[in-house]
Amino acid sequence: MPMTQDQDRTVRDDILDPARLSALAATLGLSGEAIRPFWHQIYFWDAQPGSKLGVDGHPKTGALIPDMGLPRRMWAGGRLRFHTTPKLSQTARKSTTLLNANRKQGRTGALGLVTLHHEISQDGTLLVSEEQDLIYREADARSGTPPHAATDETEVRSHNFTTTELFRYSALTFNGHRIHYDRDYARNVEGYDGLVVHGPLLAQYLMIMAEDLLGGLSAFDFRATAPLLDHQPVIFCAKPVDGGLTLWARAEDGRQCMTATAS
Repeated sequence: MPMTQDQDRTVRDDILDPARLSALAATLGLSGEAIRPFWHQIYFWDAQPGSKLGVDGHPKTGALIPDMGLPRRMWAGGRLRFHTTPKLSQTARKSTTLLNANRKQGRTGALGLVTLHHEISQDGTLLVSEEQDLIYREADARSGTPPHAATDETEVRSHNFTTTELFRYSALTFNGHRIHYDRDYARNVEGYDGLVVHGPLLAQYLMIMAEDLLGGLSAFDFRATAPLLDHQPVIFCAKPVDGGLTLWARAEDGRQCMTATAS
């Protein structure tokens, strides 16, 4: 996977292998061969050697993302625009630019707020544009109080994640973060009561729900608000608003894990 990098931008090329999309569909329990939104997550891997990984399994900061002295990484949300469908078995390009990286003091300790801008293109045609929000926290950061989820949905889908699904999604996205597959690390180092469901995996299910309900998807914005663990059932909720949808993921105890809007 060829890659170039300067101080504020990386560019990666990848061949869009259809077998990888079939593996994603199998992991998500989907039928058919349609290319579903967020497909680009399983391409353009940042495959670093072990010497360049942090203790959490993620690539170390200090290159495109500056090192702010905050080791715990979380995918906080993003804003996606879907422009056109990719051509499989052909090369596509992902260009990533650092928009901002700021350190601030939050209610639970120091925070590093990072926003990346991604553009996925093929033969000069823009396929997907995305702004990705990341949060970096202190090793011993306290957990905040999760918000309570709404209960006025008009559409629902339920799901129970398995350790196999989390492992397969980690493999497909080349996500080495140990909270998703290493239960001892998740509990003893980062303080979770189990394995953590990937934020983008929750977003993936909400995107599929939105696309099914709307008959297509051009825009999707989401924000993670509380972690969901592997032993906790989740309800994906949606209701129409302003010609689109508002969506959210609600845990069994009523807490809100993610919110989103789609059109």
